[in-house]
Amino acid sequence: MRLKLHYDAEGDYLEVIFDQKEGFFRETKSDQIMQKVDMEGNILGFTILKFSSLTSGPFEYRLK
Repeated sequence: MRLKLHYDAEGDYLEVIFDQKEGFFRETKSDQIMQKVDMEGNILGFTILKFSSLTSGPFEYRLK
């Protein structure tokens, strides 16, 4: 598996992509996390918005 990480300091977001397929981002229950999914709903990656605000310790989120 190839993992792609990208942090945009100006936009303050972290993008983590597991699979380099076409897909789209959808909202999650968290206002800081968007999931990238393919047309069948398989998770391809995720984005964390306002990433620098996560300074209080480890960040944990379950991908579904």
